[in-house]
Amino acid sequence: MYRFQVEALRGAHRCISFDFRGQGRSPIADSGYDMDTLARDAARLIEKLGASPCHFVGLSMGGFIGMRLALRRPELLRSLSLLETAADSEPALNRPKYALMGLITRAFGTRPLLKPIMKIMFGHSFLRDPAKARLRESLKGELLANDVRGSVLALRGVLDRAGLMDELGAIRTPTLVVSGEEDVAVRPERSRRTAERIPGARFVLLPRAGHTSSLEQPEAVTAVLKEFFRSA
Repeated sequence: MYRFQVEALRGAHRCISFDFRGQGRSPIADSGYDMDTLARDAARLIEKLGASPCHFVGLSMGGFIGMRLALRRPELLRSLSLLETAADSEPALNRPKYALMGLITRAFGTRPLLKPIMKIMFGHSFLRDPAKARLRESLKGELLANDVRGSVLALRGVLDRAGLMDELGAIRTPTLVVSGEEDVAVRPERSRRTAERIPGARFVLLPRAGHTSSLEQPEAVTAVLKEFFRSA
């Protein structure tokens, strides 16, 4: 998700990207997919690698983790960047749809749902851009390569997460909130409300970006992060 940002920033920063348990190249665990456990995983990783205090950047579920780190382990963070995420619990209207998608994935794999997943993960500008056709095909392959069981467990952790809106006033870490104007998974108004609850947080709305803005509009995301890092 951060391939373009790592390429652009690694000359000036030590860049560490990781897969949460059960995703990418991280092994599947039988339990521990709740957001608090994943936040403890991230904290232990930061400590193990001697990376604190760090600029923590979290997209979607990564943002759920970042907010928990800022609330419970603030000494580990120099700044917090929240991309395409929000502090509320999963909206009631989303839960049945995503739960059904999880059941279908468990029974038949990811391929039958590839088209609707792409529409959730990416904005319509990215999906219609001929110049991004090769990248889209590569991302489809990555989605299909995800372990089905790990994906379903991660989805359950996201759907069952507790909201944090009432706790955000306690965050003292410098915070940036970025939202793609075409994000249908976490709509911009949810991200904006999150930013309004965090003292001093800055909110940025990115045009022509959906739920995976780091891949859809990489130069814009990198520029916003660079500017924020310099001021944090």
